[in-house]
Amino acid sequence: MHPILSQLGSIGLVPVVKIDDAQKAVPLAKALIDGGLPCAEVTFRTAAAETAIAAIARAYPEMLVGAGTVINVELAKKAVAAGAKFIVSPGFNPAVVDWCLENNVPIVPGVNNPSGVEAGLERGLEVLKFFPAEASGGVAMLDALAGPFSQVSFMPTGGIDLKNLPDYAKRRNVLAIGGTWMVKADLIDREDWAAIAQLCAEARAAIHGFTFAHVGINAKDADDATSVAGRFALFGFAPKAGNKSIFNDTVIEVMKGPFRGDRGHIGLKCWNIERALAYLEPYGFRGVEETAQYDKGKLSVIYLEPEVSGFAVHLVRAK
Repeated sequence: MHPILSQLGSIGLVPVVKIDDAQKAVPLAKALIDGGLPCAEVTFRTAAAETAIAAIARAYPEMLVGAGTVINVELAKKAVAAGAKFIVSPGFNPAVVDWCLENNVPIVPGVNNPSGVEAGLERGLEVLKFFPAEASGGVAMLDALAGPFSQVSFMPTGGIDLKNLPDYAKRRNVLAIGGTWMVKADLIDREDWAAIAQLCAEARAAIHGFTFAHVGINAKDADDATSVAGRFALFGFAPKAGNKSIFNDTVIEVMKGPFRGDRGHIGLKCWNIERALAYLEPYGFRGVEETAQYDKGKLSVIYLEPEVSGFAVHLVRAK
């Protein structure tokens, strides 16, 4: 996968921007960055798109600014010349795809059926835009495409907002999600950058689906673990013994000896561990690779460093 697309996957969200006044592009970009989304797909739906892309690329060279609604090669050339780092198109235009591939420009063409996916595979593409997502069957269609096309990841866009965002974020074949709800036209017109930053922050937090999984207790040995688990059974949490621990229901894990964390450990669920690690890294957390477990090439469990108040923390991929 192209490094730019991998970076988009780590962020998980791509604001889809329609901008009429290029002078608002730079403050808009800052609002996106402040909200934790250092990327944008600036659509060629207005005459200001080319100038806006150029302004963002100059002001924030580290930002992943791309061009959307690229429906012909001429627009692709203009976008790349302006500084676009990736190209997105609503449909599968072979001429646009071929030009981008020939010029090593990441391209995410739009598809909504198996024939479109096969056209992408024919050209070696690993990431495709699923558009219009909701109108094309939503997550049910993504699940259907996952069977025959397990090697493909999608960027669903169209009809997605905070309400149905979790449904898409859970899917293993979703690389990133595109949307306009973080960058509403009226907010851009009013230059309400604080509101846009807030919407971005809310979306960035919501895409992970963090929930409590269980708490771990470090018992002295197997006999002590049995005793501890028996006490929690009094509260109705039925014990189930495993090789290294005893689970009371699914929320308390009693270890049969010393384990990670001075005080024990806390498990947290999320929908995509790789994406969650990228989100947590700026806050000082990192994954401990020797604790990583994988399922079909995706992280299913990993512990974090540092501990939090004596508790080891690990992420579990929600099913």
